[in-house]
Amino acid sequence: MNGIPILYIEAISHIPLRRYLEVVITMKTIATLVFATCLVSGLAVSADADDRLVLVGASYGNNVLAICESDGTVLWKHNTAGPQKGHTGHHDVHLLPSGNILFHDSWTKTQEITLGKEVVWEYDSATMNGNEGKKVDVHAFDRLGNGETVIVESNVGRIIHVDKDGKLVKQVPLGEGGRKRTRLMRILDNGHYLACAENPGVVSEYDADGNVVWEYEIGTRVFGAIRLKNGNTMICSGSGNSVVEVTPEKQVVWEISKTIPDSEISLGWMTALQELPNGNIVAGNCHAGEDNPQIFEITKNKKVVWEFDEWDLVGNGLACWQILDAKQSAMVRKQLAALKN
Repeated sequence: MNGIPILYIEAISHIPLRRYLEVVITMKTIATLVFATCLVSGLAVSADADDRLVLVGASYGNNVLAICESDGTVLWKHNTAGPQKGHTGHHDVHLLPSGNILFHDSWTKTQEITLGKEVVWEYDSATMNGNEGKKVDVHAFDRLGNGETVIVESNVGRIIHVDKDGKLVKQVPLGEGGRKRTRLMRILDNGHYLACAENPGVVSEYDADGNVVWEYEIGTRVFGAIRLKNGNTMICSGSGNSVVEVTPEKQVVWEISKTIPDSEISLGWMTALQELPNGNIVAGNCHAGEDNPQIFEITKNKKVVWEFDEWDLVGNGLACWQILDAKQSAMVRKQLAALKN
């Protein structure tokens, strides 16, 4: 009977219906109150924390892409070329809806690779669509639902959309001066681009035409920023050893700096960010040394509820990663199982 034990059916069959409903309602109420209390007190843990997977891209010595369990157990690993290709650091990585991984194999070449480690798409910003002979390097990219790949070309100073054949579909100019040299960029729900530039240390929101419609100067070699569900912007300050939340009016409303209160965690070069459905923030803690986690999940009450600390795998150079949700994790597990057969 739908997996319900027979003994349980027998037991509850003797309970009056009204009493049974009272018990069920009471149990649901208690569960709701416990969950709410945990959230308010900062004791919330990540939903499905034990089941989720983590995609990581490390360099500066270890040069690896990997998919791990939340406890760090490696399920899939792909060694990358690193300095052999003039590449010192993976700075962005994405799991695609197909289960393939979008990453960069050098400072100019963006690639899509299957879990079977077959390269099925690549684009070289050093030579394509007018960049021949120009100084260019890539630190951020993404894949849109329509199949276009968005690549931020630093020094050249543009965001481009290319189709599956590498044809230029669209280009958006970056701002003046150091804004042409970026770190991470994220595409917002409104279609705008949120880009970080180390020098002059700003997070800039560009519209579809390249106009800066919002900007926050943090004054550090800023690496990553995301737009939160509440409309604020969360920023990983890079060299500033901090994570800062600012309002659209540019008021700081939340911050951790140098260390996390009531913990032994020191903050290094803060890189990537992800907001989880439960409201917790996951932050990348790169170049923080062997005694600190490379990624951690923290509540808005500044309680660390999960750490990724896999020094032997990623070393001191884990700049980019992605926490996979339940659907993504299930898809990856299924594909990895199929590869073993």
